[in-house]
Amino acid sequence: MQKNNLTYVLLLGFPNLHRCNILLFLFLILIYCVTICGNSIIIVLVSISKNLHSPMYFFITQVSVLDILLITDIVPNLLHIVLYKGATMSLAACISQLYVFANIETSECLILAVMSYDRYLAICNPLRYNTIIDKAFCMKSVIVSWSLSFLLMLNSEIHIYQFDFCGPNVIDHFFCDFSPVLELSCSDTSFLLIQARLFGTTVVICPFIIIIVSYVYIITTILNIRSISRRQKAFSTCSSHLTVVCIFFGSLLSIYLVPAKGQLSATNKILSLLYTVVTPLINPFIYSLRNKDFKEALEKCKRKIL
Repeated sequence: MQKNNLTYVLLLGFPNLHRCNILLFLFLILIYCVTICGNSIIIVLVSISKNLHSPMYFFITQVSVLDILLITDIVPNLLHIVLYKGATMSLAACISQLYVFANIETSECLILAVMSYDRYLAICNPLRYNTIIDKAFCMKSVIVSWSLSFLLMLNSEIHIYQFDFCGPNVIDHFFCDFSPVLELSCSDTSFLLIQARLFGTTVVICPFIIIIVSYVYIITTILNIRSISRRQKAFSTCSSHLTVVCIFFGSLLSIYLVPAKGQLSATNKILSLLYTVVTPLINPFIYSLRNKDFKEALEKCKRKIL
């Protein structure tokens, strides 16, 4: 019989920053508003601009949707934590936040891998690009990415709900991450930890390897282009995606490889902020400011409005 003594958990957030909590609160509100607006603008521009109706921009909108969902899952409760120097939430809400977070991160890993394949074909095999990367491929790849992440994370979620939680009820983090939640359980979590490592390899390491291999071929092909202008144009089509991949996977893999205990807890919080808050913020700027098509679409939209 399941015996849960825990009904709620206490998230500590950033205890060392309580003296500047108002400033941090305002800063996070600004980040949240800019992130929502920036990603929403990308989604709208791709929807209404005919010159952005291509597979590459379709995948960018999917990343924008995921970024909006991710920051909305994390930041509202984080604002409460910062303002009140900690926050309580029900155990069910905590596990639900973990599920949404894991689902979104998994989907983004898979979609970023698909985007690297898209760039590989566009640069390394352009003659076959239109026959392979069509509307059907785009829709299928997105549906598979979302469905696979949903099913994989649902399995872990069901197992977590079946655990006994007997405390302590304190989580030294700003959101309900996987390891801190399992540390609250008094059940044997070894099987789920092994399963998580297996799933982590599947949905994080494998997409990362696909991206690395794709960009080895892409960079090799670009370096073999004799024309400097063509070389610059080819690199510009994938530089934004490569920048996002470096930031996203760099912080994610650092968390995966570095233990989350002891003196490293502050470092892990900072790294967690990178892929939960900072990456969704800078993605719209990376994709729009460095992209000629986005700039032109934004200017046309401005002229229509004004």
